[in-house]
This record gives sequence, C-alpha cells and structure tokens, in this order.
Amino acid sequence: MKLELPAHSDVSLLEDHQIHRDPVQLLQRLISFNTSNPPGHEAACIDYIRTILENIGIPCHIIASDDERPNLLARIEGSRSAPPLLLYGHVDVVGVDNQTWSHDPFEGQLIDDFVWGRGALDMKGGLAMLIAAFMRAFVEGTRLAGDVLLLIVSDEEAGGEYGAKYLVEQHSHLFEGVKYAIGEFGGFSLHVGNRKLYPIMIAEKQVCWLRATIRGDGGHGSLNANGGTNSMARLADMLLRLHRAKWPVHVTPAAAHMIHAMADALSWPAGTVLRQLLRPRLTNQVLRALGDKGRLFDPLLHNTVNATIVQGGEKINVMPSKIVVHLDGRLLPGYKPEQLISELHHIIGQDIELEVMKYDSGAALPDMGLFPLLARLLKDADSDAHPVPMLLPGGTDGRFFAQLGIQTYGYLPMPLPAELQFTSLIHAANERVPAKAIEFGTDVLYRLLQQYGYE
Repeated sequence: MKLELPAHSDVSLLEDHQIHRDPVQLLQRLISFNTSNPPGHEAACIDYIRTILENIGIPCHIIASDDERPNLLARIEGSRSAPPLLLYGHVDVVGVDNQTWSHDPFEGQLIDDFVWGRGALDMKGGLAMLIAAFMRAFVEGTRLAGDVLLLIVSDEEAGGEYGAKYLVEQHSHLFEGVKYAIGEFGGFSLHVGNRKLYPIMIAEKQVCWLRATIRGDGGHGSLNANGGTNSMARLADMLLRLHRAKWPVHVTPAAAHMIHAMADALSWPAGTVLRQLLRPRLTNQVLRALGDKGRLFDPLLHNTVNATIVQGGEKINVMPSKIVVHLDGRLLPGYKPEQLISELHHIIGQDIELEVMKYDSGAALPDMGLFPLLARLLKDADSDAHPVPMLLPGGTDGRFFAQLGIQTYGYLPMPLPAELQFTSLIHAANERVPAKAIEFGTDVLYRLLQQYGYE
C-alpha cells in the first residue's frame, strides 16, 4: 500500500521517528488526511500510522474487508501479570458539507494555541494521544504489567461495518484475554458551577433503529385531503405525538452512578437538586426546572426516539397510500427492543407498523475495576479534577467490543476552557482543541500504561 502525503506537507512523514514526542504535531498530520465518512478512504491515514510505528520497531498488522477501509493492530508485550489492555480509536470523521469554517478543516492549523480541523475532538485528538503514549511506552522500554494493544479502526461514524463490527464478528481471536479497553467518549473537563468535572464513560445507550410504516387512502392530489385516513395527515399526527411525547422514566444503575457522583462533587443546593432526578415521580419536574441543563440528563433517564428520514410519494399529483419513517431509537442499558416498541406504540398509537431495522446491544454496567486508577490519574494531573462516571446518550464502537466481554472506559483526558463546550463543537464547524489539552492527555495516558496492573 503506497503512502500518499497531503499535498501541502513539506516534511517527509517517512523520516519522522520522533513524532510521539510531539502529539500536537501528530494530531495536525492526522487531520491533514481527509477521512470524511462517507466515503471514508481511511487507507492513507492508516498507512501513515503504520509507517511511524514500524519506523521505531513496532510491528503492525493490517486487517481489512476492503483495502480502502483497513484497520491496524499493534502490540507491545508486557510481563503478562495482568490481562492485556486495549487502546482503540477511529480515524474516520464526519464530513464538512454545508458548514462554514474560519480555517481549512483539513489543514490542522495551530492558531492561538488551538489545533483547528475536523476530528480535532472526535476523535483524531484522542487518537494522537493514544498513539503517542503507546509509542513512548515502547521507546522508553516501559515495564508493562500486561500486553498493550493499539487498535486503529475505520468506519466508526457510519456504523462500524468495516471496522469494529467486522473485527469482532470475523477476528475475535485478536482480542483474547482483554478485559478492559480505553476509547472514546469521555475524559474531557466539564465546568458545572465552580466545579471542574471529568466525566469518564462507563456505559452507553443501545442503538435501536426502527422503521414505521404509515398506511392510508391514496388518491388524486386535487381532491380534499381532509380526514383521518389520509397518510400525510397520519404522518403529521405521528410526528406531533413524538414531539410532545412524555416517555416513562427509568433510573438505571449507570445513570444513578453518574448522578450521585456529580451531586457529591457539587456544592449545595445544586447537588441536592440533582439527586431528585433519581426519584421517578419528580424526575420530569426537575428536568424542566433545570432548563437547558436538563437536556444533559433527559436522555439518560428515558428511552428516546427521533424521526430522521421520511420516504413517501412519487408524484406531486398523487397522495401516497404508504409512508415509511426511519426512527433513531436509543435504549437505556438493560432494556430490549420490544420494550421500546411498546412504549412507542403507547405514544403514537397501535395502528402504525413498527419493525426493528438495527439493534446493537450495549454493555452491562462494568465492574468499575479500572475506574479508581483512571480517577486517581486525573486527580494527580489536575488538582481541581472531580472524576465522575458517565452514561453516554450516544453510541461508540464500545458496543461491539462489549460482545466479547470487554469493558470500555471513555477516557481521553482533555482539560478544556470553561467557554469551550465539547459537545457543541464535535461534528460542527470550527472544531478545535487546545494544544495543551493534547499534551496533558498524552501524559495521563502514558502514566496509565505505566501503572496499569500494578495496583
């Protein structure tokens, strides 16, 4: 596979043996590969990573079902007194179409101590930290208790068919013995009041995509469409019901862990108010009282469904007799698709057909065995840190590794300015990350490799 350098690069990447000493520069180079998915085309970026690893003596394995969508696995051997530790991340990013950027999203420019570009936060920034810490452990001959595996995957942003899902289903033997993994999404700082929280992902909601089929009377577009049997009217009614829906409250162990930890970290009365979220009879009332801040907690206490694609009608003068709506459903840990369908029927009615398009079961609550070490490392690096467990309302590749019994912790440590909101920048224009945050995270991850298995 030939390495194609970005056109603007004036440095030979093949000769760069010391890139791990400068994770910021590594991030800039990762951003310079346009890996927008679709279509992905991650091969050149993966090959660059393979080159810098092999240049310092780390053998790499490429595993792919499509040569343009490869995955890379590298391993550093430890004493094997502890189980192998998996570090993983994805090189693909979402696109930038219809977005207005202040700087080129694929140049990785360093401006005012920020690295700008698509993937700076999700997740080439985290990937640069993982790669740099992994390379440092190898170069410095770090005494490792367990083997450390570095996995770079394609296709996370479009469902993992060429990446994590493919590896778990077709090459599960590669992960034999692994108990814990480090990946996205978590470890960044979140300023709440006068506290600096560092959420560490311990669980995530499950993907449960549904197809709703609405049937009604078709007919000529010139005729009066009033009436409840018209498919368009029924579509409008369904969407309005979804918009106004009051979903049942469910307090899961993962959400309880998160909210109790956040409440403990916050001063009175904020902590006391937050704990009321765990009382189902008060949950929705407290969410309303929290206003915009309640949006953070709402999907952690309810199953959710959002309409995302509508298909129906072929001619402007014909009323369709059938409309199909794709629904992005997200299930809380421990719940099943049939429970989501039952709740949804209660909201939109029984006469709309619902079927499951895709269901990726999530992981059970982890044993939290790695959490104390992860929390202590953050506190050691930042005296103001308050690490808290987090339930993620979205999904990551962790759901696939969970099928092998691997517990993922979302842990890419990044202290961010209070005015920079992580969640408002990912997948958005002007995505950027402080250079110092990348250096901070690399150091914390390296110390994790040093101390893992020795406690």
